[in-house]
Amino acid sequence: MKFTPLLIIIMFWGCKNDDESIVITPDNYHNSIDQIISVMIHDIFSPPVASRIFAYPNVAAYEIIASNNKDFKSISGQLSGLTAIPNYDKSKGPLNVQLASLVAYIDVSNELIFSEEPIVKYRDSLYTNWKSINKVEFNNAKEYGLKVADHIKKWLSKDNYKETRSMPKYTIKTNDPSKWQPTPPAYMDGIEPHWSKIRTFVIDSANQFAPPPPPKFSLEKGSLFYKELKEVYDVGNEIVKKGDTCVGIKTARFWDCNPYVSVTHGHMMYAVKKITPGAHWIGITKIACRKTNYNFDQTVYAYTKTALAIADGFISCWDEKYRSNLVRPETLINKYIDQNWKPLLQTPPFPEYSSGHSVVSGAAAVVLTDIFGDNFKFDDNTEMQFGLPIRSFNSFNEAANEAAMSRMYGGIHYRAAIEKGVQQGRNLGAYVVKKLKMK
Repeated sequence: MKFTPLLIIIMFWGCKNDDESIVITPDNYHNSIDQIISVMIHDIFSPPVASRIFAYPNVAAYEIIASNNKDFKSISGQLSGLTAIPNYDKSKGPLNVQLASLVAYIDVSNELIFSEEPIVKYRDSLYTNWKSINKVEFNNAKEYGLKVADHIKKWLSKDNYKETRSMPKYTIKTNDPSKWQPTPPAYMDGIEPHWSKIRTFVIDSANQFAPPPPPKFSLEKGSLFYKELKEVYDVGNEIVKKGDTCVGIKTARFWDCNPYVSVTHGHMMYAVKKITPGAHWIGITKIACRKTNYNFDQTVYAYTKTALAIADGFISCWDEKYRSNLVRPETLINKYIDQNWKPLLQTPPFPEYSSGHSVVSGAAAVVLTDIFGDNFKFDDNTEMQFGLPIRSFNSFNEAANEAAMSRMYGGIHYRAAIEKGVQQGRNLGAYVVKKLKMK
């Protein structure tokens, strides 16, 4: 038989396809998380719900890594209700662990979002490319990744999320001035009043790290509560006078992260879509992983540990929010001090105490410090997609402190919610670091 040059080329590429391995890089994982976040912004997920979307897919990916890398330990049995994932059938040949991990991440993520089409297109483009490189390797990894994803989906289906969808809405207590009221301009109902009923991940219960109660409500000018209320008013007025170059204004806008911002022009109202506080800290995790040149397995580990602290942080914070059910500064200032006053940032639609940004930032900062070390300098470009400049920090704790104080500058939190909130988060983060054995 005579071999033509064309036939030789075809035979060469056919053999190459059988032998070449599919290379999965940390950027593949970063990019996949970015794809999910873009859909989450579009779908306007609340901060607590968004934290759930970060946690479960990362756990799916991590468990595959941990079962095949001696540097990491499985967290089955450590997280509430999580059992061991299925074993891979080694008779099928070697497993591309990173590929299976990424398949599981994408599949579980797609289960938790609303707008599936963009993720399906993204997934299918990856599948087509991987299949063209090595069909057998791809099919084995895909089959196992989806098997693990199904295991995680069964676990997440029992976390009480579906049950909370049909629970009663928040009841407004109009006769009690200390209780939260819907705020302008949209006057939305209280978001996720039953989030404390969601199954926790690492912490034992929603109220395990409950902060001390907020200052006793009082409109007497000498009371601690009134002083904190007046402080919000005075700080807000002061930074507005200084203008857009003011550090307080820049800080507040950088850490806004409110997915519910509504803009009103005449009779028209529309939403300005942004990331959630949890997504901002997931973005910081990406920055840290890239700066340290973390490999794929290390990257999955960092995301997973941080996401779990964030998710438990929201459960802990929301437990306190609807227990203390404290009125926002905007409501009281407009009624008792200045009816024309507006906060720099739009007030989010849920009770004031404690501050969600403060709790989540405190928790994430402790975990990231445990992973990457203290005094870890980084440039935070997370908000550049929203037209905001890069801010630089000397440590994760410094960033957390700034994120917490941004809520005072923004006019949406009293000092107690900020200071007690960040401590609540740090306590929770320290518990996650101590209890969760991942290495």
